Amino acid sequence: MLTEVDPGEFVAELTPADRDELFLIGRRRRWPAGATLFSEGDRSTTVVLVISGRAKVFSLTAQGGEVLLAIRGPGALLGEMSALDGAPRSASVSALEPLETYVVGVAAFLEFLGSHPDAAVRIVRMIVSRLRDADRKRVEFGTYDTLGRVALRLAELAERFGDSQPDAVRISLPLTQDELAAWTGSSRESVTKALGALRRQGIIETSRRSVSVIDLDRLRARAK
Repeated sequence: MLTEVDPGEFVAELTPADRDELFLIGRRRRWPAGATLFSEGDRSTTVVLVISGRAKVFSLTAQGGEVLLAIRGPGALLGEMSALDGAPRSASVSALEPLETYVVGVAAFLEFLGSHPDAAVRIVRMIVSRLRDADRKRVEFGTYDTLGRVALRLAELAERFGDSQPDAVRISLPLTQDELAAWTGSSRESVTKALGALRRQGIIETSRRSVSVIDLDRLRARAK
């Protein structure tokens, strides 16, 4: 079962009884790192509840580039938009690391929401929260420089997924600099320079596939 649920995610908002009932109508499935859960443009047949591990939500440009839209962790509901409106998938989802999930058929999921009004209200709140987050990121792209956008995303990762240690908050996430660049709307070279500037200022330390935030308050301040 869930151990550490990402705050604000759908499963975290359910009552224990509703959560257990939702799990009962799903089937458990594991996905290896790199596996594709959904592809943009596919028809919707399932939703996925993340139990452990983290996934990335992304879209492909006409030129074949990748735009990273979000990172989802334990407790996340994936594929809800196309399940609710019947339209094709609006984005792709792949596993950043091994995932434990429950997969629920769309018909069963919609029936569950129809008979559980509290869960239906919670999914509306979750969608509104994600729309607000998307609006905020659009503003960031137009008003922040690359360093500010990188600082914002690192602060977000530290707050959501960071492992608090005596002298730092460690972010262990298999996210490449290319993916961080896609998430911040920047080039890889600009992200490399931004990380270097934050290192020189003593705000972060970096190693392969991990970042340690030495001073979260300063990181947040740089993101403003």
